[in-house]
Amino acid sequence: MTLVFDVDVFYSNENIKESLGVGNAGGVRICLESPSVVRRMAVLTSLPTARQANENPYHDRIEGDILVYTGAGREGDQLLSGINRRIPQQQTAPFPIYGFRIEKSRRDSEQGPRRWRFLGLLEYLRHYQDVQIDARGQLRNAWMFEFRIHRGTQGVEVESDSSIAVGLYGGGQGNTITGEDDRVVDVIGGAQDGDPVRSFQGLEEIRSRLLTLDPQNFELLVRDVLERSGFENVTVTRYSQDGGIDVNAYSSGHLWPIGGMLIQVQAKRWLHTVGRKEVAELRGSLEPFARGVVVTTSHFSRAATNEARSTGKNPIVLIDGMRFSSIINSFDDFTLPR
Repeated sequence: MTLVFDVDVFYSNENIKESLGVGNAGGVRICLESPSVVRRMAVLTSLPTARQANENPYHDRIEGDILVYTGAGREGDQLLSGINRRIPQQQTAPFPIYGFRIEKSRRDSEQGPRRWRFLGLLEYLRHYQDVQIDARGQLRNAWMFEFRIHRGTQGVEVESDSSIAVGLYGGGQGNTITGEDDRVVDVIGGAQDGDPVRSFQGLEEIRSRLLTLDPQNFELLVRDVLERSGFENVTVTRYSQDGGIDVNAYSSGHLWPIGGMLIQVQAKRWLHTVGRKEVAELRGSLEPFARGVVVTTSHFSRAATNEARSTGKNPIVLIDGMRFSSIINSFDDFTLPR
């Protein structure tokens, strides 16, 4: 039995089951202290592949220190019940959540059964309902969960993991995100003209394609969309991954009331939520009198929306994944890069 889990070390399914006292199957496995109290949890994810992206574009992703995890249920609408209901309970009762990612094939004889890399302890940040295409290609409601990965938790002793969790997450007061509203996500629903389901599914298919782009190609796509929308002198800045300005553009002369206005865009090819911090940082990076825009493939938190519209501050335009997909869809002959 494994007594200590080390970050970036591989473990077998049996190690995880026996050492943590959790189930043998499923992406979310729990060990109960009582029928209503979770003792610990294991969340198991996988590396995204091109095949996954085609079959299910909203597969799990790790972006920086954030794990975006799709709730249980591959087909049909997901419910915030059962296993899915247990995850947010960490906010009020800071039980440890162990994160693992499968990275080795069972056909790899040299690797043996140790195919699960320990990512570190996970801290629940937020959950929200999204619309995605399920394993059958049907539109459905799904629950998305975001976790912060604590990779610095080297040598997690199973016997003392509860006290480690309290030290990492605090006393269950939900203080890990600046501003309580940053836990609430603004997800824009609805569809365009015509059949609402078909229209919404078409936009979701475009958004799934956007998520397969690497960040640099997403910036180039934003440039192309701005040019097709009538903006002039559109340029992509040097790629730096620093969260600054990604694209500069100027409004054209036929928009005479604002002709020549500098538009500065931050492009975020993310699956996890864009929060208040990112909006505030963009505002601080703008040139004098420029208009700021955040374009993302994901969503914005309520706090981000409030920050963008704050009275007395330079307003920031927020374009989420569905809105950007709708803009792309409005061009009859626009081809997405592959």
